[in-house]
Amino acid sequence: MTPSPPPVPAAPIPTEAELARRVLALPGVTQVRADAASGAPRASWGERFFFVGPDRRRPFATIVAHDTPGFDEDSRLDRPDVHRLNVELGRAEFQRRFGYPPARFPEHRAGIDFTRQDEVLPHPVYGLHGWACVLRPGGGLLPEVDRLLAHAHARAVGRHRRAGGRPGSDGGGTLSAPGR
Repeated sequence: MTPSPPPVPAAPIPTEAELARRVLALPGVTQVRADAASGAPRASWGERFFFVGPDRRRPFATIVAHDTPGFDEDSRLDRPDVHRLNVELGRAEFQRRFGYPPARFPEHRAGIDFTRQDEVLPHPVYGLHGWACVLRPGGGLLPEVDRLLAHAHARAVGRHRRAGGRPGSDGGGTLSAPGR
């Protein structure tokens, strides 16, 4: 009888900071960490917003780790060690991924368990706008997370260029969502 190979240990779940480093490794990306100085509402303090270009009005990805009562509670982010990566996919990628366009998200919403971890899901609030999310992505999902981040980043670069920006230009700005 041939001995079985030893089990391969599961890849560790990246922390918020490790996920942020993956996003920041993309060209021309800046991060705003919501706090009093950024002008962000108190409910979003600690959240990370990732941008291409100086206007910083429209993030292409965010990382959050707490619920916003009365607005965004479906993922139950207030559990220990739970964080959520949110990524703007756009209509075409959203439909390819989930099998329906963002405009039909409300029809599917009730059948989605937004507390599931390590699975790409429509965003519980911004799915209607083409956003996806993943709670605590595990090591096996990271290649897909990287692909989705690259897709969202390319869309953000394209928006920035159409608005007259230069790749890699940076500057200040105010913080706003979607993508929370």
